[in-house]
Amino acid sequence: MLSPRKRTHRAASRDGIVSIMLPNFSPREATAAWKAGWETKVQAPFARFRQTFEGGDLALPGGAPILLKNRAKRPLLEPGLDPSLGRIGALEVRLASTKSEIRRAQRLRYRVFYEEMSAVPTGMAALKRRDVDAYDAICDHLLVIDHAATDAKPFRKARPKVVGTYRLLRQDRAEAHFGFYSSGEYDLAPLLERHPGKRFLELGRSCVLKPYRTKRTVELLWHGIWAYVQHHRIDAMLGCASLEGTDPERLALPLSFLHHHARAPEAWRARALPERYVAMDRLAKEAVEPKAALMALPPLVKGYLRVGATFGDGAVVDRQFGTTDVLVVLPVSGIAARYIGHFGAGADRHAA
Repeated sequence: MLSPRKRTHRAASRDGIVSIMLPNFSPREATAAWKAGWETKVQAPFARFRQTFEGGDLALPGGAPILLKNRAKRPLLEPGLDPSLGRIGALEVRLASTKSEIRRAQRLRYRVFYEEMSAVPTGMAALKRRDVDAYDAICDHLLVIDHAATDAKPFRKARPKVVGTYRLLRQDRAEAHFGFYSSGEYDLAPLLERHPGKRFLELGRSCVLKPYRTKRTVELLWHGIWAYVQHHRIDAMLGCASLEGTDPERLALPLSFLHHHARAPEAWRARALPERYVAMDRLAKEAVEPKAALMALPPLVKGYLRVGATFGDGAVVDRQFGTTDVLVVLPVSGIAARYIGHFGAGADRHAA
C-alpha cells in the first residue's frame, strides 16, 4: 500500500508512456506495481514506474491517483512553411526553429527592454539575462539575423547574431492555451465576437538591437510578418505597442493624436480593462499639432500608422516595463495598397 502521506503523485507522460519516481518505496509496493502492469526499476532510494497509458484515470496500486504532466512537446515549427522567409544582403528574416534560437531572442529582448530601457527584471530574469514568460512556449518567434556578425562566446561555436525579433501568436493557439497576451490589458472578447469568422494574429515583444534600427531591418521584419500572414491566412493583426514612460500627462500629445486621428472604428475597437483604463484624449483635438505629435511617437507606432493601423480605446500603464501601452488593431483588408504592392501579394519581394 502506498504511504498515506503521499496519496497523489506527479508523473510525466511522453508519447503515451507514463513515468513516475517514488521515494521511500517498499518491496511490497514495487511487487504490486509490477503485477499491475507497471515496468519497475529500483535505484535506491527511489523506485521508477513506467506504463503505457491510453487515456482515462490512472493510479498506482493502492489507489493513489497520479497527476499527469504531458511532456510531449509540439514542434517548434509546423510543417509547410520554410523557416527562412526573406533576405536583404547579410540580413535574413526567419522563424526560430530551435530552442537555442528562441533563447537568443529572449536575450535580445532582455538587452533592449531591461538594459537599454527601464523594465524591471524579476530575480530569475536578472540571473538568466533573458526576458522569458509563459507565452514564449506557444508563440512563433520571428528573427532578423545578421550573417556578417557573430555573437561568439568562449568555448562555443560562433553563430550569426540575432538583431531583431517579433513574437507571433495565432488565435487558434491562444484559445487552446491562455488567450492573447493583450487580454491582460484590453477586453478583447467583444472584438473577437464581432468577427467570429476572422483569424486574428497577435504581434508582440518587438525589439531591434540599437545599431540595426534601420529601414532594412524594419522592412525585413514586416516582410516576415506578411509572409506569415499569407501562409496562415490571417485576417487581422493586433497587439500592444509601447510609448516609453509611465506618466500619461507627459505623453498627452502622442496619446491625444492617436485618439483623435487614429482611433479604431467601432467594429474593430477594443477597450482597455476598466481597472487599467487611462484616457487618451488628454488634449482637445484642436490643440493637437499633428507634426509635433508624430515626432513624439516611437518609430514602431509610426510604422503601424503608415501601414494603416488604428488604435483601441484607452491606454494602459505597464510599470514593470516602464511604458504606457496602446492597442494596435490592423485588419489585413485595411493595409495600405502601396505596402501590399511593395512586399508582393505573395510576400515575394525579399524571398529567400
